[in-house]
Amino acid sequence: MEDRIEAVETAYEFLLAYAAQGREDDVDGPGQKSRDVLAGLDSALDSLQGMLSDGVPFHAVVADDIGKTRKALALVLDQPRISSELVDNLNASMHLRAVLTDLFLISEAARISRG
Repeated sequence: MEDRIEAVETAYEFLLAYAAQGREDDVDGPGQKSRDVLAGLDSALDSLQGMLSDGVPFHAVVADDIGKTRKALALVLDQPRISSELVDNLNASMHLRAVLTDLFLISEAARISRG
């Protein structure tokens, strides 16, 4: 699970940088990587969603947040071009931010449990 969480965090960091670049599209330069990063983020979230236990109440909350975030990602990926502004709006989405916070909470709880 930790490697998937790391993949989500790494993708988010890339998206923050991309949003700050003022790009109109994802045609050239670092912009070309944006679709791959978004697809990788979706894949990591899908994998995480499958790892969550039905018996842990908080995991149901996280799964719901992941589902909403994946729908926002699908909307972005369906666009003919991915601008910095579009990514900035995705980054600001309360759904993506909730997932990040959820994952930080799960990671920290696991770290504490391990002693």
